[in-house]
Amino acid sequence: MCDASPQLDLVFGALADPTRRAILARLAAGDATVNELVAPSGFRQPTISKHLKVLERAGLVSRGRDAQFRPVRLNAAPLAEAVTWLGAYRQCWEESLDQLDAYVSELKQRGTDVEPE
Repeated sequence: MCDASPQLDLVFGALADPTRRAILARLAAGDATVNELVAPSGFRQPTISKHLKVLERAGLVSRGRDAQFRPVRLNAAPLAEAVTWLGAYRQCWEESLDQLDAYVSELKQRGTDVEPE
């Protein structure tokens, strides 16, 4: 397997928190102001701002300027590296499951009981 980059570490660190994942899910529906992110969360504005800083460091969100508003927008590009990294492990699991399936088929052909007890 390939080593994770520092950016990938930031992405997984950001995704580790359910509040940050909820923020990303909300932003997948479109840009939002900090106040719009605060409303459904039950957290206060400083708490959401701290979460946004973590997401910004990971490159998952950015803040724009629209008059007096600073909308927060999703940047899904850093997730591509995470998907690629996870994909390598998925291939390993699929190979292992294929081997297990072949072994179970072999046992069935020999008439060995493979049903769970």
